[in-house]
Amino acid sequence: MIRPPRQQDEYPDREIGCQEAMEPGFQAIVDCLLEVGWTRGEIMRSLRRLIAADNMTQKENAKVEAQLAIARAMIRAGRPF
Repeated sequence: MIRPPRQQDEYPDREIGCQEAMEPGFQAIVDCLLEVGWTRGEIMRSLRRLIAADNMTQKENAKVEAQLAIARAMIRAGRPF
C-alpha cells in the first residue's frame, strides 16, 4: 500500500515524504526491468523522457483548458470567437 501524506496541506519535507512513498514501487519497477534485460542507464534515460513527456502533456492540457475557458466565456457573453 502506498503511504499518503501526513496531512493534506503543505508541510516541511512533504516532497521527501512523497519520494519515500514512491520508492518501493519505483525499485520494484526498476528490478523487473533489469531482470528482463534492460540496463540501468536505459531505464533512467527512459524515465527522464517519460517525465519530460508528461510535463509537456500537462502544459498542453493547461493551454487547451485555458482556450476552452475563454471560448465558453465568449459564448456566454454572446460574442463569436
